[in-house]
Amino acid sequence: MGKSDFLSPKAIANRIKSKGLQKLRWYCQMCQKQCRDENGFKCHCMSESHQRQLLLASENPQQFMDYFSEEFRNDFLELLRRRFGTKRVHNNIVYNEYISHREHIHMNATQWETLTDFTKWLGREGLCKVDETPKGWYIQYIDRDPETIRRQQEQERKKKQDLDDEEKTAKFIEQQVRRGLEGKELEKPVYTELNRENEEEKVAFNLNKGASTSIAASSKTSSVLGPNALKMVEGAVKRKESSHSSGQSKEKKKKSALDEIMEEIIVKIVTKKLGDKYHKKKAVVKEVIDKYTAVVKMIDSGDKLKLDQTHLETVIPAPGKKVLVLNGGYRGNEGILESINEKSFSATITIDSGPLKGRRVEGIQYEDISKLA
Repeated sequence: MGKSDFLSPKAIANRIKSKGLQKLRWYCQMCQKQCRDENGFKCHCMSESHQRQLLLASENPQQFMDYFSEEFRNDFLELLRRRFGTKRVHNNIVYNEYISHREHIHMNATQWETLTDFTKWLGREGLCKVDETPKGWYIQYIDRDPETIRRQQEQERKKKQDLDDEEKTAKFIEQQVRRGLEGKELEKPVYTELNRENEEEKVAFNLNKGASTSIAASSKTSSVLGPNALKMVEGAVKRKESSHSSGQSKEKKKKSALDEIMEEIIVKIVTKKLGDKYHKKKAVVKEVIDKYTAVVKMIDSGDKLKLDQTHLETVIPAPGKKVLVLNGGYRGNEGILESINEKSFSATITIDSGPLKGRRVEGIQYEDISKLA
């Protein structure tokens, strides 16, 4: 076995030593060669190949420096964009990750002498936001990619459209209230003098709400019926007030219009805990108990189940069918499904109810709409 054999112990030892990063002072950027010690670097500098590279660089040294500077800048910014995005990060953290690659461009071959000079240059050129703190320099990448700018403008446009739709809905409701009040004059109270037809007649007052008419009527006959009749009238007034308060409590528990509409949508059961009998089967929402629980009725078997929202998912019908918007600025409106975008998991619908009827809405996510029964 020869000394220059690839599988010789010396060759294997040399390959093991050459793995990983070596000292920067023994690296030749012109030849892109890393030496392991001072003697190896000295021998490389005396080699013929190194001398030829020096002669080429001496003809136009600025061109070589500009090339290395551009490569260093592009690689550094690409790492900053992919690894950290637009987050604010310490410049030394990015640089340590950059130099961990064995074939990176060394800073001593560029136009910048230190990392601080390079960070300041990034700030002056508008490539990054830089700020100095007691802990050092921090940088933040500025993303000027046309696709990113277009996506941000699209999000702002969609947000503005949602706000405009909410304003239109509020104006529509205000107009409806104004129309309801038109032609109706507020009833003004009529004040009369307190006259007593009979001098011996007693006048009784009761300041309880809603009981003035009953007490006034009973006052005329109080002298005839006696105190027991007054107690009966007061008991009737109290029962009326209690029934009125209970009616108010029932009105508070009344379901919202959206809950009533949601009781007609079709959903799919996704939990496997109920067995294969119900897994991936469709059902109709019959009752919304609270914000997160509902009673559903199976379409095929007719069984009724009480399930949490995590056990259900929305159903997307075929184009042309009716859907209900569950979230977003159009929440509570019915619509017609126009098309489905499988790549972005979104759909396009046309509003079919309310003041926004006829509006075409694009980019609604699957989980924000569901098929109507």
